[in-house]
Amino acid sequence: MFEKQPKTSPRPAGAQARREADQVSGPHFTAEAIRQPVAEPQVIFVDLDGTLTASDLLYEALTLAAKRGLRHLPAIASAGLRGRAALKEALSELERPNAALLPYREEVLSFLRAQKAAGRLIVLATASHETWARDVAKHLGLFDSVLASVAGCNLKGPRKLQAIEEFCRQRGFEGFAYIGDSPADLPIWRNSARAFVVAPSRALAAKVAKLGTPSSVIARQAPPWKAVCKVLRPHQWSKNMLLFVPMFLSHVITLGGIATALLAFVAFSLVASSVYVVNDLLDIESDRRHPKKRHRPFASGSLGVAWGPLLAAGLASTSFLLAFATLPMRFVGLMAVYLAITSLYSFWLKRLVVVDVMVLAGLYTLRVVGGALATGSPLSEWMLGLSMFLFTSLAFAKRYAELARLEDEQLGDSAGRGYRVADLGIIESLGPASGYLSVLVLALYINSNAMRSLYVNSWALWMICPLLMYWITRVWFMAKRRQLSEDPVVFALKDGVSRLVGVCVLVLVILGSIAT
Repeated sequence: MFEKQPKTSPRPAGAQARREADQVSGPHFTAEAIRQPVAEPQVIFVDLDGTLTASDLLYEALTLAAKRGLRHLPAIASAGLRGRAALKEALSELERPNAALLPYREEVLSFLRAQKAAGRLIVLATASHETWARDVAKHLGLFDSVLASVAGCNLKGPRKLQAIEEFCRQRGFEGFAYIGDSPADLPIWRNSARAFVVAPSRALAAKVAKLGTPSSVIARQAPPWKAVCKVLRPHQWSKNMLLFVPMFLSHVITLGGIATALLAFVAFSLVASSVYVVNDLLDIESDRRHPKKRHRPFASGSLGVAWGPLLAAGLASTSFLLAFATLPMRFVGLMAVYLAITSLYSFWLKRLVVVDVMVLAGLYTLRVVGGALATGSPLSEWMLGLSMFLFTSLAFAKRYAELARLEDEQLGDSAGRGYRVADLGIIESLGPASGYLSVLVLALYINSNAMRSLYVNSWALWMICPLLMYWITRVWFMAKRRQLSEDPVVFALKDGVSRLVGVCVLVLVILGSIAT
């Protein structure tokens, strides 16, 4: 469980160096940590999951295994029935979380560097599997030894304390300091000369204070609700406004219809958020390589990976219960189709060239269909055609922006996707062409009998065509100039010109319906 150490004891640091390391100040440490007198044990044991990193490597490995598919599930489930040690052993043979990408706590790293400079021995003592722990130790280069879980031994709580005490006996250390974050660490803190607590809850901080061990707090726990709200991506719910389109274009707008559409909006938003949670879990490593997505809750560690499955299941269950209770069964069925397709997309389809774009466009169009099913509004084939071509253009714009960033930063081809930077040229052709086809569908609709039954002023609808052409062209110009975010919908919501175009289109639709 630990590395072989040289027989000579570590050379003690000078008193001045020890005092400097014990009184580390700066934005990473609380006043409590600076104010209290600090004992001077020459060895410091550091927990990994939740302490050194804001994540848990067991759940990270489980997520990586799930991303591979279901073929390893029986072996993982069988190992899990034999206990955590067996589960970690089985997972360590399948997955190795990338130590260079883990969300390390900078406060803890800064503290350890200061202690290292003062001549103290730093030992990584963790319940994570030895393979993962050694990867972390090798990457950081801070640790003199590693204590970790191996086959048949889950190094947590009392077992970790036994390993720490044995380590100290073998090397002649009379006391030790311990840095941890969990209630499972209480027995270790009770027997330590110095306790450091990382991001504790109020309850844990109170329990540590009762131990009588000199203690300090490194970092404070951020409220999880902010990270939960962020992982739901409420700004993406704006896409679900498409549910209102069929009712609006049918010219039959009632209070009952609006109430039904609002319920459908809430149900669809909740099920969509459940998919976003799963997608963020599966993309955790690729997100950590991304300059913006690395700030997402799971990637940054502001929300533990263990929250993911619970959140996804809770959101999906709530959305379907709401839909069953208040909406037509045909809408519930469409939500089930949406959930199935998006799940396939997260696990498989998003890695298939062109197929992923078609799926994204189809999911947007599915919202339009859902609005018609929920409110009982007629579903126009013209609207479906326009939606499919327009959203295909936007999906290509999303991929173009991703690849353009990779090209500019010389990061190679897209990880986890089927596209290459060399594909930028063909995407640049297909995207605008698809957008212009949506304008053609609109022009054909204006000349159809279906239009004449709903609109009396065709000139107003004709004015929408150049507006739509202008907006599509502008989106692609901005994509070419690297001014488009990797989500065109988010861009459109924040872009003043796009909002103005949307208002103009709405006014023209209303004018087209008013008799002159």
